[in-house]
Amino acid sequence: MSAVYLKNSYLLIEAAVASVAFGDDLQVSVVYYPDRQTLLVAGKSKPFFEKLHKTSWLLLKDRNLLGDKSVNIRELLIDNDLDDADRDLAYELKTTGILSITL
Repeated sequence: MSAVYLKNSYLLIEAAVASVAFGDDLQVSVVYYPDRQTLLVAGKSKPFFEKLHKTSWLLLKDRNLLGDKSVNIRELLIDNDLDDADRDLAYELKTTGILSITL
């Protein structure tokens, strides 16, 4: 199983990835690029991300005591007519701390 996956329209991110990407942030900034089928996710502590992209804010919720995180992306899936089937997602954690996810 991938460290990033989609389940019930929630983006689920395992602790090992979430801690590096988001630290202690409680909100994330997201932007979806349909031409690349890519969702970019960055913690609120990365203000440069907002300046480079037209983003939306979403809550980053604790999923369990292990530190796994979840983000509700149902609206994004509906708005972009994306497959909402539960599945593993290909991702890349950039050196800038931005999580790039293929939807």
